Amino acid sequence: MRFCDCGRRPGNKIIRSPEEGQGKSENSRDERKKGVKIPRFFCKTLRLTLLLSLLVFAFLLYSVLKIIETPSMMPPITPEIKTTALYRHVEALSVAIGSRSVYEYDRLNAAQDYIAVSLRDMGCKPEIQAYPYEGRTYGNIVATLPGKDRPGEVVLIGAHYDTYAGTPGADDNAGAVAMLLELCRLLKQEAHGRTLKFVFFTLEEPPVFRSEFMGSAVYAERARRSGENITAMICLEMLGYYTDKRGEQRFPLPFMSLFYSSTPNFIAVIGNLASRSLVRKTAASLGKTQGLAVESLCAVGFLPGIDYSDHRSFWKHGYPAVMITDTAFFRNPNYHNENDTIETLDFNRMHILLRGLLRTVRDLAR
Repeated sequence: MRFCDCGRRPGNKIIRSPEEGQGKSENSRDERKKGVKIPRFFCKTLRLTLLLSLLVFAFLLYSVLKIIETPSMMPPITPEIKTTALYRHVEALSVAIGSRSVYEYDRLNAAQDYIAVSLRDMGCKPEIQAYPYEGRTYGNIVATLPGKDRPGEVVLIGAHYDTYAGTPGADDNAGAVAMLLELCRLLKQEAHGRTLKFVFFTLEEPPVFRSEFMGSAVYAERARRSGENITAMICLEMLGYYTDKRGEQRFPLPFMSLFYSSTPNFIAVIGNLASRSLVRKTAASLGKTQGLAVESLCAVGFLPGIDYSDHRSFWKHGYPAVMITDTAFFRNPNYHNENDTIETLDFNRMHILLRGLLRTVRDLAR
């Protein structure tokens, strides 16, 4: 059975009117024009983005190289300073134990034991938040001071206790661990409205950095899953390197030197846009401390350096978090190398900062 083909035979051409052919031709040209406009727009945007990224990277590389070439500071360390708890903690971690990276499991465990014993000696009951990584067990150390009025609201102060492989890690990050231990000891003697948690994170440094196995990533994920109400997270990251030499402070972007001090004698409070209220509160509290210079920055998360520590894990889970720092490789030429020693830390300024941190935590815990 054959169906009607409406008079069409094989080889016959379909004849269209001139108007129909012209209309189709114009439509094709319009479609081609439209198809070209979109790729060109995206292509220009992509080129501009790549160019800006390369410029930022080049400036960042230039800044870091300039800092590496800068002679390291060696502030005087008096016999009185050597009797302080801050000095003793830094000495125990960076001198007695030394490098404590993911590749140096025994030393990392020695640092964990030192922190836990120190907490017990001050009357705390530290908990180890253990988790597996590459066939071994690692642990965050948590000390809790329950709140009196709002115990369900948590102010968390944290610092990582591991180091970059092969470095003593005095500024990165024994100084911050020492500061956290002292904060816990001093604040334990007081009553606070909100619960205070002092968390010593493991595995912040490469090659674990930015992975789900960072100690802070494990803590933040479990906290969100359990519904922990963290109203503020303060990350202590490299707190001990300062100098009064103008021009030795570097920045991730060139124009920032127009708005921030080029003398690296300040402490910085860093946060993302979602944490801007916490940045303001933290900077304001710190700024009330006599002798302490404070700078603050609220910016998008992709600005180089802004998320280079444990606070980023809490941003990821929607918690307000800030980093308090001496700005790391933007001023310290000993960053991630064997010269990051106790002799390069300014313990006088660290003690001033400790007073400021005490005020800040008290304000946040009300």
